[in-house]
Amino acid sequence: MENFKGTNQSRRYKAYVNLFGTTQLHLRNPYIVAWWSTAFPGFGHLLLSKYIRGLLLFVWEVYINIHANLNIAMVYSFTGRIDQAKEILNTQWILLYIPVYLFAIWDSYRTTIDMNKVCLLAERENAPFNTFSIGSLEINYLDKRSPWVAVMWSLFMPGTGQLYLHRIIVGFFALIWGVIFFNQSQILPAVHFLFSGDISQATNVLNIEWLMFLPSIYGFSAYDAYVNTIENNKLYDNEQRNFLIKHYQLYRFRIPPRS
Repeated sequence: MENFKGTNQSRRYKAYVNLFGTTQLHLRNPYIVAWWSTAFPGFGHLLLSKYIRGLLLFVWEVYINIHANLNIAMVYSFTGRIDQAKEILNTQWILLYIPVYLFAIWDSYRTTIDMNKVCLLAERENAPFNTFSIGSLEINYLDKRSPWVAVMWSLFMPGTGQLYLHRIIVGFFALIWGVIFFNQSQILPAVHFLFSGDISQATNVLNIEWLMFLPSIYGFSAYDAYVNTIENNKLYDNEQRNFLIKHYQLYRFRIPPRS
């Protein structure tokens, strides 16, 4: 294995393996990324491994949403109580919410298109990249993993699928916010009352404002873990193929085209 001394030397390379995960370029559908930003600002950027921007937009979404009473208004509107939804909305915070919300969608779409172009250039250059990182805190290396195992763990608890894939930053973030959403929504006490047969108490104990955040983080964690496991496996196969070609295939050998 070549020694990269912690950095890659080529102009463009497809991946970078470090102690906190494997960051890689691969083709993405900009509409899907924009949809995740629509579902929850920050998710689209996290899919692109734009961690700082994604985490900032995520925290912004939670903070502004709570102050604007947006989730409660959505519940009222879904149940036909339109007048109550209008009354509970904080107009000042909603007007602050809209511009950044639209920016998150637009920026994730634009960034996806740009990164797809860079990805094609990196594929063409096909430069070598580091595949192994070891330090005093962690070890990370390219390996093949099961995407359905990643999804399964994500459905048990958001973030664990990312930890299985060694996406430490997203995994830590999803775990912490998953705990916050579980605690604030009081969903676990509600489940306890539900299993005990006390349906009215289970309904009363729920904090619907925080409960509305849970489907988004569950869905994102499962999708992110599944997609990145598949792309990680493709990256592993590609690196193995390049290594074998470079070190074991005779330069005169050519695979004949299919007839």
